[in-house]
Amino acid sequence: MHKPTIWLFSAYRSDSHAAWADWLVNSQVQVSWRRLELPGRHFRWRIRGNPLSWLDELPEQAPDRILATSMVDLATLKGLRSGLAHAPADYYFHENQFAYPVSDRQVGSIEPQMVQIYGALAADRLVFNSAFNRDSFLRGVDALLRRMPDAAPKNLGERLGRKSLVCPVPVEPMAPAARKDERLILWNHRWEYDKAPDMFVSALLQLAEEGVEFRLALLGPRPRRTPVSLQRLREVLADRIVVDGRVDREQYRCWLGRAGIAVSTALHEFQGLAMLEAAGAGVRPLVPDGLCYPEQYPAAYRYPPHNVSALADRLRHWLNDGLPPPVDVSAWYACRLHADWHALLTVPQLRPSAGSGRS
Repeated sequence: MHKPTIWLFSAYRSDSHAAWADWLVNSQVQVSWRRLELPGRHFRWRIRGNPLSWLDELPEQAPDRILATSMVDLATLKGLRSGLAHAPADYYFHENQFAYPVSDRQVGSIEPQMVQIYGALAADRLVFNSAFNRDSFLRGVDALLRRMPDAAPKNLGERLGRKSLVCPVPVEPMAPAARKDERLILWNHRWEYDKAPDMFVSALLQLAEEGVEFRLALLGPRPRRTPVSLQRLREVLADRIVVDGRVDREQYRCWLGRAGIAVSTALHEFQGLAMLEAAGAGVRPLVPDGLCYPEQYPAAYRYPPHNVSALADRLRHWLNDGLPPPVDVSAWYACRLHADWHALLTVPQLRPSAGSGRS
């Protein structure tokens, strides 16, 4: 039986992108895959320069289909290699550059946004990991074009929306521990500005001053220079920290299984894999009321965004009065999403059901 050939282009192989690509290639065996990936570093060079990086690596024979992440300059790639011009292409959005916060140290530029607009126009289908990702991208396209001085196309967001669908990145369920520590608060995100760790730390310090009992599992990657907020936690709450650092996958699963509460203070989150993993292990998620989170968690697990007092109030209530029930996130498990990805990759005319009921 002939297997269709799909070229998987991923221009930024970071943690979540890598996990998605690895799962896809290992689980969707009905496809003959060719992977073309670039390391997840040098963001601005990657998003603009990836067609040059692959220029001499592409075989002459075109694939049956292209699956490219939205970091890929798909329009330029197709233009440079005429054999790819007519290959059907899906453009997968792990994120979009319209809803991504810019730090004070970054220089604003519309280049990454334009790459994604051109890539979306060059693709047959746009596939998003959440409805929030899709909707914020389409709104962002229209907002940018309203700034265009003249000769802007009309209703481009609406036109792109007609070829858009949602199919999340799958997560693997993690078993809860036999005995949970309901006072163990988990942080399993990057210590970077877009995850707003300062807000997390402020809420914890407020609770500690009030004498509220809790313990801390501080996980996730850190920059080379220790963030001020993390150093503050280490100085003031050292006796409450039971783990502090990026751990291997097996240890990570163990800590998720033990924790009682997982907190997000994110300024952006397109799917929130870390929180989905925690919730799948029975950890109670406490998340901002916005971004992708309303698609995943009931209102009782969400607090007003950017509000330290509201976060501290909810934590205090859970720690003093008991945790709410676990949240069912099985709709995002790999075993549930396998069929949707199979349909997307092998029966192109079908629209996967994943996300359609949550959009």
